[in-house]
Amino acid sequence: MAAHIAGFLLCVLFPFLLAYAAASDLLTMKISNKISLFLVAGFALYGLASGMTIEAMSWHAAAGAFTLAVAFGLFALNWVGGGDAKLAAGIALWFGFANLADFLFVASLAGGALTLAILYIRMYPLPLATLRLPFAVRLHDSRTGIPYGIALASAALFVAPETMIWKNLLLI
Repeated sequence: MAAHIAGFLLCVLFPFLLAYAAASDLLTMKISNKISLFLVAGFALYGLASGMTIEAMSWHAAAGAFTLAVAFGLFALNWVGGGDAKLAAGIALWFGFANLADFLFVASLAGGALTLAILYIRMYPLPLATLRLPFAVRLHDSRTGIPYGIALASAALFVAPETMIWKNLLLI
């Protein structure tokens, strides 16, 4: 039964929360604190259900705390949003240090591509049909930031199958 719970948390809850965060960031330019809290709670439940040792869970927590500290430093410099910082930390909690560099590298590439695409699109006027879509108008506004949660979620979904927790799922 515990293996089924762990599998559900890893294969359903984790991707759902990432997709929700990306969609929310695209549509509202905000990522709710609830998403980050669900990521933390989901990982705690996953750790218990999968039989992860306290030591392993502690190392995952350290990766999340480290990422949160660095991301909030970037937030203080106004380089990333607060929701992005918390989302990155929540993802790092699931990945631990073993896959943190891979995640951050892919997130950087995805974020760079997303930023360049949005900046390019902002060079041209919006088509008339999209003027009725508040999120499109907001996204097109040069005073608006970049919904980096999309890049973070995409990178997490790209890297996740290579993580130890996914590989361990096959052994449960």
